[in-house]
This record gives sequence, C-alpha cells and structure tokens, in this order.
Amino acid sequence: MKEKRLLVVFAGAVFGLTGVLLVRLGNPPNMGVCIACFLRDIAGSLGLHRTTIVQYMRPEIPGLVLGAFAAALAAREFRAVGGSATFTRFILGMTAMLGMLAFLGCPLRALLRLAGGDLNALLGLAGLFAGVSAGAFFISRGFTLGRAAPQKKFHGYVFPALFLVFLVLSTLRPPLLFFSKEGPGSLHAPFFISLGAGILLGILAQRSRLCTIGGIRDFLLFRDAHLLYGFLALFGTALLANLALGSFKPGFADQPVAHSDGLWNFLGMSLAGWCSALLGGCPLRQLVAAGEGNTDCAATVLGLLFGAALAHSLGFAASAKGVPAGAQAAVIFGFLVVFLISVLNSNLLTIFAKKKGDLDVQGN
Repeated sequence: MKEKRLLVVFAGAVFGLTGVLLVRLGNPPNMGVCIACFLRDIAGSLGLHRTTIVQYMRPEIPGLVLGAFAAALAAREFRAVGGSATFTRFILGMTAMLGMLAFLGCPLRALLRLAGGDLNALLGLAGLFAGVSAGAFFISRGFTLGRAAPQKKFHGYVFPALFLVFLVLSTLRPPLLFFSKEGPGSLHAPFFISLGAGILLGILAQRSRLCTIGGIRDFLLFRDAHLLYGFLALFGTALLANLALGSFKPGFADQPVAHSDGLWNFLGMSLAGWCSALLGGCPLRQLVAAGEGNTDCAATVLGLLFGAALAHSLGFAASAKGVPAGAQAAVIFGFLVVFLISVLNSNLLTIFAKKKGDLDVQGN
C-alpha cells in the first residue's frame, strides 16, 4: 500500500508540474492539462462544431490513450471488456461534458485553475464534491450499470487505433481538419512536447489509477484517502511551480478562459461530478480505461466528444463573458437526466415500495 500511495503521489505531482510547464510552453493559461477542453478542441478540429476559437487536434489526448494502452500491454493488464449499459454511459458522458463546459474545465483543470490563483475554481471544486456526494449516495443504495463482459481483443484495440489515426491526422494537418487562428485553440505547446507529455501522463495514470472523482468517492464511501493524495499532490506541485515562475495571480476577476458566475461554476461541476461518480471515474480515468480495452469507457469518451460538439453548436457552452441561458437550461436538464438514471438503476424504488408496504400493513 505504501508503494501504491507513493506512486499516486508521484503521478499527481507530475501531472501538476506538467500542467504548469505546458502553459509556459504555449498552452492556454491555467489549461496545461484539461481533458474536457482538449476533447472540445478535438471535436472542433474534426468539424463537429464550428466555434472557430476552440479547434485544435490536441496531441496530449492521443498521447494519453496510447501511453495507457502501452502501459496496460506491458503490465499484461489489457482486457477487452464491455456491454455494461453502453448507451447510458454515452448519455452520462455527454451530460457530464455539458456541466464541465458550464464551468469551463474538467476536475484536473479545476485544480490547475486554483493553483494558478483562479478563486472561481473554489466554487467549482465545492460543486464537484457535492456532485460526487450525490453519486455516492446512490451508489450506497445499490446503483449499478451492470458488469462488463469479456470481448474479443479486437474490440479493445479499436479505441487506441482511432486515436492513433487522430495523431497521424494531426501531423499531416489535412484540409479536412480545422485549426483555430485565434483564441484558446490557437495556443499550444510544441507538438512533440505535447505528445510526449501525453504519453508520459497516460503511462503514469494507468499505473497509478489516478482519478480525482475516485479519490472523493472512495473517501466518502470507505474513508479511503489513497487516491486523494494524488489529488493533493497535483494541486500542491502546480501551486509551487506557479509561485516559482511568477504565474500565480489570485483573484476572481479577469482569470484566463474562466467566468466569475459562482452559481453556475458550482452547478456545472456538481453535474459533472455526479455523472462521473456514476460512471466510475473522471474523464481522465475514462480515457485511460478505454486505452486498457474497456469499450464502455470508450463509449463514454465519445459521449464527452458529442457533448462538446452539441454544447458549442447549440450555444450551451459558457465563455469568459458568462453562462448563456442555453447553457443554464442544459445544466438543469442534465440534473433531471442524471437523477432519473440514478433512481432507476438503484434500489431506492424497491426500498420505497417496501416501506410503503410496511406502512400499509401497520395501518391495517
């Protein structure tokens, strides 16, 4: 256990340091590593949305997937599995992305934003804890999406192969891809540095099982703080690096690629946290597990991609100017969706029916 804890702490520290260094090398401020933002940019590069300021085939994501894939193969942990409420996972992934784009970042970016001085992230992290708490409540009442079944190895190879194709396309830059000329999508570290960073982080995430959502969930359900140490190491390392580089700028106003609407920062991450808890992990963990051969997690990642495309095509994404009415409506509707999925896949209805029956018997 001590060795595993040290590995989680080391992985968290490397994520935090890498997040700061990638910003120094060209990634958008406080966005050195953000699974939600990077998938949004990839969706834009593929033409799934036409918001011109967020279109770039981020090499960190293919690097993460291929790094996790290689690490799983080397450790003989690659397992092709799937068939566990696959479409429901797709919907939960899509819904989680709507929440993250209301906040403007995934759980990793929430930590990196706070480490850079963006105090709006405090409300986002509070919302994340609230959302995971809601998910943990239903998990403790029997929530399950079922067990994944073994599949032919070929099916597990499809997802890494898809991101290998994305990587090749990003090097060739064919006309069918879109690339931003301004805005966050135009800001990026050198290609091979970003790719190398992604591969390294994918390997570390696969070996350590680093997961922000898993850390909160396990602490709430089992009082197990094992994964939380990685959470804290990521934040602490990024904070120290920002202080050393002079890039720590505390405050609520004028933070990069962020808004200061506290209510929707809280609610957006609450929705993302709830969905992620039911899915069994944060967007990072979904990418890594898909690289390990889990086709259900691959469907979740596609849901995240589709959610990003939908949000930007229909005006459901926030911006530095604030959270538009469409994004607010999407978050509220998302809560209804995740609540129904939570109730219908848990024992709450059975428990309620049993209690009602007992009361009826006592009344008679």
